[in-house]
Amino acid sequence: MAMAGSAVGLGNIWRFPYMVGEHGGAAFIIVYVICCLLVSLPIFFAEATIGKSTRRDTFGALESISPKSKWAGYTAILASFIILSFYSVVGGWSIDYLIRSFGGGFSGRSMAEAREVFAAMGASPVESVSCMLVFLGLTAMIVGAGVDKGIGRFSKISIPVLFVMVVVIAVVSLSLPGAGKGVEYLIRPDFSKLDAPAIAAALGQSFFSLSLGVGTILTYSSYMKEDENLISAGGWTAFFDTVFALIAGFAIMPAVFAAGIEPAAGPSLVFETLPVIFSRMGVVLPVVFFMAILIAALSSSISMLEVVVAWLVDQGGMRRSHAVLAVFGAAAVLGSACAVAPRVFGACDFVSSNVLMMFGALAFALLVGWKMPREEALRHVRYRFVYWLIRYAAPVMIVAIAVTNLL
Repeated sequence: MAMAGSAVGLGNIWRFPYMVGEHGGAAFIIVYVICCLLVSLPIFFAEATIGKSTRRDTFGALESISPKSKWAGYTAILASFIILSFYSVVGGWSIDYLIRSFGGGFSGRSMAEAREVFAAMGASPVESVSCMLVFLGLTAMIVGAGVDKGIGRFSKISIPVLFVMVVVIAVVSLSLPGAGKGVEYLIRPDFSKLDAPAIAAALGQSFFSLSLGVGTILTYSSYMKEDENLISAGGWTAFFDTVFALIAGFAIMPAVFAAGIEPAAGPSLVFETLPVIFSRMGVVLPVVFFMAILIAALSSSISMLEVVVAWLVDQGGMRRSHAVLAVFGAAAVLGSACAVAPRVFGACDFVSSNVLMMFGALAFALLVGWKMPREEALRHVRYRFVYWLIRYAAPVMIVAIAVTNLL
């Protein structure tokens, strides 16, 4: 459930819908699913294999396989820290909007007024930073309670609740007049809209959604029991993650089209448009929607914080509580910069998803495919076809997509 919580989160309910909107709808979804099966899932198995076989934090695990791979450990830890920082800003937005929803703050507002609310929130350093710090504090409290009592317990409760919430929102969204155009956008592919950047974005989103290349899967896998089936755990995690992303798409895009809004609205899509749409159906639905966003954000952020905390505990010898406080302080600084400066937010998003995650995933694939003894790797991945994908196909695809992103 902790692995599923890491995968099923903000990348699905916030990032996936606007990425679909920016890159043409159904054609992007098809490429996304293919990337998940042929590239991202093998990388998931590679990362989990490293964690389960070494029982160490990200840095220590990579170092134990190959001392020269220290750079990859630092890359993964840095990526987790950056994602935690700018995710906390989005989590702060969800807290702000959740509070507004309880008071019916979006009832009777126009789309233009909703955009003004979002702009005003971003322009207010006190409001945006305060909400970001509250969210980061909630994350720190959960991780500080430990893997079992904190992360595990939260995941067992939050993931089923989140699923039910998003299904309810999807049912309501699909019932709106004009929602059919949104459904058509999601199921009828137009491959003329696919280009190299769109394909690169699909792979990047599959990495982002499954939390690959940043050490979260590696860290959680190091806590797995020896007799637990890694292939089964990974397969179910990827399945739930993909299904949840698709449900989130059907929860958001039909509502966007029903309101006559441009689907390529970008990262602010769910905050500038959907509050007004859902508030027309009463006070309850906006509350449910932003509660879902908050839970999704927390399920993602706790996994990112755990990676850095595990590194400080294992490599630095710090007490868990001290490590949590140290990362909280550092993330609060970068998160504050992301909250008040959109360019910093965008740079953190781009660098983490298009550079650091790619490097981390490439390192995991190469270490399992070329450095780890074949017998040890096959003991965990079980199937030679999966091992072949890790060894050959995944690295080639990662390099090709990374080059496309950077050109």
